[in-house]
Parts: sequence; structure tokens; C-alpha cells
Amino acid sequence: MADARSERHPTVRSGTGGTGGASRGEERHGHFIAEAWAELKKVEWPGQSQVIQGTVVVLVACFVVGTYLYLNDLVWKHVVSKVFLGQ
Repeated sequence: MADARSERHPTVRSGTGGTGGASRGEERHGHFIAEAWAELKKVEWPGQSQVIQGTVVVLVACFVVGTYLYLNDLVWKHVVSKVFLGQ
């Protein structure tokens, strides 16, 4: 039963562990880093023009939403002060 569990869950160890060399934690970290590096090599990174275009889109969207929220705040400030507070 312990062997089947250790195959499904690599963090479960059967036995008392070894005494020499790198620890299993260090081996797992090294394996993770190697796999992560291999996955990063597969990524299609955007070019400079795509990064600039995406940045411009985000800045324009922030400006539009910020302007909308500012104008909405101005309108509701007057509505609340005149209608609800009677000032």
C-alpha cells in the first residue's frame, strides 16, 4: 500500500530516507526549475511593437474608465447633496 501511495503522491516517502547527497527537497526544486525553464522556452514572447500596442490599449482604457468614474462622481455628488441632503 505504501508503494502505490508513493507513486501517486511523490511527497509520500516509504522507508526512513537516505543519509548522503542532496536532499529530496533540493532534487525536487532542481527538477521543478528545469521543467519551468523548459516551459519558458516554449512561450511565444511578444515583440516590442506588441508590448507597446498592449501598453497603449491599457493606458487608453484606464483614461476612459477614470474619466467615466470622475464624471459619474461629480453627477452623484450634486444629486446626493441637493436631493437627499437638501442643501
